[in-house]
Amino acid sequence: MLASFLLSLREGLEAALIIGIVLGVLFRLKRSDLNGSVWRGVGSAVLLSAVAAVALNLLGMEFEGRGEEIFEGIAMLLAAGVLTWMIFWMHRSARTLKAEIETKTRNALQGKGSQGLFALAFLAVFREGIELVLFLLAAGQNSSPLETLVGALAGLVGAVVLGWLLFNSTRSLSLRNFFQVTNVLLIIFAAGLVGVGIHEFNEAGIVPAIVEHVWDINGILSDKSEVGLLLKALVGYNGNPSLTEVLAYLVYLGGISLTLISRRQNQKQITATSAAD
Repeated sequence: MLASFLLSLREGLEAALIIGIVLGVLFRLKRSDLNGSVWRGVGSAVLLSAVAAVALNLLGMEFEGRGEEIFEGIAMLLAAGVLTWMIFWMHRSARTLKAEIETKTRNALQGKGSQGLFALAFLAVFREGIELVLFLLAAGQNSSPLETLVGALAGLVGAVVLGWLLFNSTRSLSLRNFFQVTNVLLIIFAAGLVGVGIHEFNEAGIVPAIVEHVWDINGILSDKSEVGLLLKALVGYNGNPSLTEVLAYLVYLGGISLTLISRRQNQKQITATSAAD
């Protein structure tokens, strides 16, 4: 439930920020009469995302045995891939996100007006919605449907509250700190998805285990216990992982961490050079 809460909070807040920026531009331009087009785009995107969620869950229920293991493995790795893209996108675009959305909103007003705003809101929310559907599908493999649903709804409510505070409170919310903290948590979560995805492919016989059990600490902390299941949902915990599962986890975690650190150092160097000039 905690994983679905975090994912929903992050995705929901991104969508809330975009819609809040669009509505803010309309307010400043005294075109609040077009707010309805924005909300219709939001509603349509939420509805279509819900349909996609139901369809993917029904598809997953159709598989059994090896087919189910392959489907779950693909779902895990696909979710990890999309999550990785989202982390890099936010890392690159966080500073210019507001300016980009404001420009797109003004361009939409200069074009077809209400239709352009509908499309802008729809695409922004639908992208976040599809990403969330994939993440919840992966997270739901390690928790009950009720826990996943409750966590997702709580996260979305939290995103709405944070979005409201951001645009209506006199206090400034530190979005930079929020996204930095959630980026770290989501990197660990994505590494867990990669590990669990490889585990499913081990079970299906697609990826060789090489060493079936590198260690076995289920006697100390079973991955079937309540704590073990929670850790599995959050960080991909497995009490007796295979060698390829461990390698995939470490390679992903180390690779994305080093890449982000390198990018941050390059940005600091560019900023320092610009300031010196």
